[in-house]
Amino acid sequence: MAEPALWTPEELVAATGGKMLGTVSKALNGVSIDTRTIEPGDIFVAIKGETHDGHDFVAKALTAGAGLAIVSRVTDEMKAAGPLLVVDNDPLEGLEKIGRASRTRSQAQIVGVTGSVGKTSTKEMLRLALAVSGLTHSSVASFNNHWGVPLTLSRMPRNAAYGVFEIGMNHVGEITPLVGMVRPHVAIVTNVAPVHIGNFNSVEEIADAKAEIFTGVTAGGHAVLNRDNHFFERLSAAARSAGIRNIISFGSHEKADVRSERIVLHATCSCVTADVMGEKLIYKLGLPGEHMVLNSLAVLAAVKVMGADLARAALALAVAEAAKGRGVHHRLRMEAGELLLIDESYNANPVSMAAALALLGRGKTGKGGRRIAVLGDMLELGKDGASLHAELFKAVDANKVDVVYAAGPLMAHLWAKTPEDRRGASANTSAELKDRLLDGLQAGDVVMIKGSLGSRMGPLVDAIKERFAPLNRDH
Repeated sequence: MAEPALWTPEELVAATGGKMLGTVSKALNGVSIDTRTIEPGDIFVAIKGETHDGHDFVAKALTAGAGLAIVSRVTDEMKAAGPLLVVDNDPLEGLEKIGRASRTRSQAQIVGVTGSVGKTSTKEMLRLALAVSGLTHSSVASFNNHWGVPLTLSRMPRNAAYGVFEIGMNHVGEITPLVGMVRPHVAIVTNVAPVHIGNFNSVEEIADAKAEIFTGVTAGGHAVLNRDNHFFERLSAAARSAGIRNIISFGSHEKADVRSERIVLHATCSCVTADVMGEKLIYKLGLPGEHMVLNSLAVLAAVKVMGADLARAALALAVAEAAKGRGVHHRLRMEAGELLLIDESYNANPVSMAAALALLGRGKTGKGGRRIAVLGDMLELGKDGASLHAELFKAVDANKVDVVYAAGPLMAHLWAKTPEDRRGASANTSAELKDRLLDGLQAGDVVMIKGSLGSRMGPLVDAIKERFAPLNRDH
């Protein structure tokens, strides 16, 4: 017997309180807010973004195969193109209602992940680890905001056994409505660090904002917290205040419930011996870096408390891969040898920058090669921005970085700390740095590129990949 559609028109009307115009003739098996990714039978939600209003693309979406469009205003062009579900106010509100309806009907066990660093990597590891025990639904990329969370909820299959949701924020009060939709059985806080500190009065305020995730945890649920983090006790108290009695700690701390006993770090993977609430495990993690090992402990903690297959989950972590811009390795061909490019360009803050520099420090150079850090500004750091950039030289030095390239006015503070013999080039923007970087690379080099999204370091990764062909399949 065929599986029922993701949504029926009747369910959508009931969830949104909207009015149907036209007849739906296709099975509604997806939800989209982007006409560029429309699949046949998708429900297109005409939300208003920062630069575009989805209503302007409704006819295009329906013509491209969407089975239904959710709108708050109607034109003749839209009506001629296909069926419409007309909602009051904002279609985004309609999407939120559909997301809540999805959560209400679901029998899945739900995990919510937040934290200053490592949310997406942890979410991806959870997806792998839980999939061996049942159908697992998770957010695409970093869909962790006011539209990403309800979109992910609305796409959750009826028969999912597990759901994994990333929940982000950069201001006080953002997590509360999101976790109110997700209502997780397990809430993970990877860590608390001075990320987006320019939007807060203190790191303590960031911790309290992250603790909003506890307000949505279901009765009898669990909080999984980093025992190594300075704010463990503060977060534990917040979890208890929210009525959570099951608090599971992870880390290298001797009192952690899920504890790393031995870690062997390699350039492209890690080997871990861990105690998971009294159960010993030895596993390989297909991601390098101590920070990734720490996140894998949080994953195993969640697997354990949800009763999924722990041993198979640990085996699944061996095939974990870095997401785009988060440590992907590219081996590239040069005339006299090869170049290793580490793409960490997705985003940056002091904690993730230090972790990326540690990865660079473990990179194996070829004959005559150098470790090269290409760093762009870390944004939203407030009044401490200059000093936090200057302090990066400690990690640069500790990880034996041979050459530094700096892009942006804030990275100029690191540049000022960098000795002459370790300077590559400095510029106000990444675009101005491109030609000097490309001309300065040589065979045997290991190059790591990182910066906040606003510093636009990704195009430098693309430029290097365009100049030098891949040696073999990226890994």
